[in-house]
Amino acid sequence: MFRKILIANRGEIACRVIDTCRRMGVGTVAVYSDADARARHVAMADEAVWIGRPKPSESYLRGDTIIAAARATGAQAIHPGYGFLSENPGFVEAVEAAGLVFIGPSAAAIRAMGLKDAAKALMAQAGVPVVPGYHGDDQDPAHLANAADAIGYPVLIKAVAGGGGKGMRSVGRAEDFASALQSAKDEAAGAFGNDAVLIEKLINAPRHIEVQIFGDGTRALHLFERDCSLQRRHQKVIEEAPAPGMTAEMRAAMGQAAVRAAEAIGYAGAGTVEFIVDGSRGLRPDGFWFMEMNTRLQVEHPVTEAITGVDLVAWQLRVAAGEALPCAQADLAITGHAFEARLYAEDVPAGFLPATGRLTHLRFPDAVRADTGVRAGDEISPWYDPMIAKIIVHGPTRAVALQQLSAALAGTQVAGSVTNLSFLRRLAMHADFAVGDVDTGLIGRDLDALAAAPVPCPRVWSLAAMGALGLDAVAGPVSGFTLWAPLKRQVALRHEGETQLLAVELLPGGVGRVDVAGAVHLVARGPTGWRIDGAPVAAEIVNAAATVSVFWDDCYSFDIVDTLAVASAATEGAGRIAAPMPGLVKAVFVAAGDSVAEGDRLAILEAMKMEHVLVAGRDGIVAEVLVDAGAQVAAGATLINLAEEDA
Repeated sequence: MFRKILIANRGEIACRVIDTCRRMGVGTVAVYSDADARARHVAMADEAVWIGRPKPSESYLRGDTIIAAARATGAQAIHPGYGFLSENPGFVEAVEAAGLVFIGPSAAAIRAMGLKDAAKALMAQAGVPVVPGYHGDDQDPAHLANAADAIGYPVLIKAVAGGGGKGMRSVGRAEDFASALQSAKDEAAGAFGNDAVLIEKLINAPRHIEVQIFGDGTRALHLFERDCSLQRRHQKVIEEAPAPGMTAEMRAAMGQAAVRAAEAIGYAGAGTVEFIVDGSRGLRPDGFWFMEMNTRLQVEHPVTEAITGVDLVAWQLRVAAGEALPCAQADLAITGHAFEARLYAEDVPAGFLPATGRLTHLRFPDAVRADTGVRAGDEISPWYDPMIAKIIVHGPTRAVALQQLSAALAGTQVAGSVTNLSFLRRLAMHADFAVGDVDTGLIGRDLDALAAAPVPCPRVWSLAAMGALGLDAVAGPVSGFTLWAPLKRQVALRHEGETQLLAVELLPGGVGRVDVAGAVHLVARGPTGWRIDGAPVAAEIVNAAATVSVFWDDCYSFDIVDTLAVASAATEGAGRIAAPMPGLVKAVFVAAGDSVAEGDRLAILEAMKMEHVLVAGRDGIVAEVLVDAGAQVAAGATLINLAEEDA
């Protein structure tokens, strides 16, 4: 076994690998950029080495610098985590050329699966079912359009390199194909340096079911399946294992196909074979097709660990150190059911835009596995994936595990950044999801209801007012009689653009009489918690700087506003087009003087490796364009102004 390894990654996955290394007695070396100098993974590791500036290409993608750090610290092997260099065959070869061990598959195996078109041809030769489609080299737009016509709409355009939903577009009509193709190619080129795409038939009621495999370079086995159908923009949100509705016959067929795929390329280490499944007529052995293989540990691997009792990272280290597969296929069994929910810093009502901010408060329920790379006080950086944590639960049945997931999400508290926590809570309680009726379109069909921001009732506003005034301590015997404190106070709070001026009158016993636009509530905190109008409520309040957060079945964040500035100017109208997040202006489609209609594309902003189209909020004339393509802009920066409308 290795004495010391270097982890060529950051955040949650770096912390996850360190956890296993600690249990195994293996020393760890972390690497970090300027943005991560005080990050959790740096604090957890035995040693840490600075590797560059925040931009990934100047730090976590600098393979030569990472290898030099490994050699300088005496590390014997490098664990790549996921993302960054984890599926870069050139990096694997460089690691091995330096006399180090790459904890993962060979460069040849990564190359075999790195391009989706070549991988599908290889899988077809190995007897693995593949989706009908065009996987050829001719990338002429007219040829691709003809291929789409031959396959039959709807079709899916997919980048041949990479994953994570980037460079992927679904097209329902021939007239939409050209614009979707160009958009997919542009995004693929920016994310992967390769704009080649393939065209596939879009499956009805599709489910995304993947199989966890593990190989030693000669033999492979599978650790059953995961259902990852709950997605938005082709990115996974909640994963579970095993897949609901899975039959023994189909599980065996999918497992055997995944093992054939792994053994066909001499796979070593942990990998995942992803299948698209036709869920329109239930799960059938003839209704699944190979989609792609991820030649690394997956983000959602904890649900497999939960149902099998296997530490996949420990297996990675053992096999990379020269051991054979730790067990036989017959030794593996499924116990219970597990879910994983991905908690992100993102603005769900605004279209799941990535968010930043300093986490002023972060707490997870004690009985829950929370894989995280951040702590309270850490900054969510605009440079990297905005994941806060993965929340994992395991129960004896799916119904019990789903109840545990709902409870875990209800007990999770985050303040300092907007998150998708409310969205996850609603999704966990969705009626179709509850009965296992899932497909990749579920979120899209009910997006408005799932993504709606929680609306605070007057009782929540009254709790926020108490917190904002510092009246959230347990009441003492003389509360309300402090002679030098005013008995009546005012506080202005803002939530999601709505500002209210609240009046709070302090009464004996630490009771606050709070007037919220005419709705009056008596609020007090005693030894057992908060009470509103005499009734106990399971609420908590967290104050941080100029904000107050109320956790009560949901999370409500309020800005504390200067009461003298409540009558500030009205918010700007739809004539101002601003950057919704920090990013790079990829394209600008208009110039001063152009006429535009509501919904017209005005510019494209790239952030977090995804393209975001900015559109006109109303009809009008472009008054000024304040940026050029290639400009790096801050969140809220004005990009384009439309001329003022005539009164």
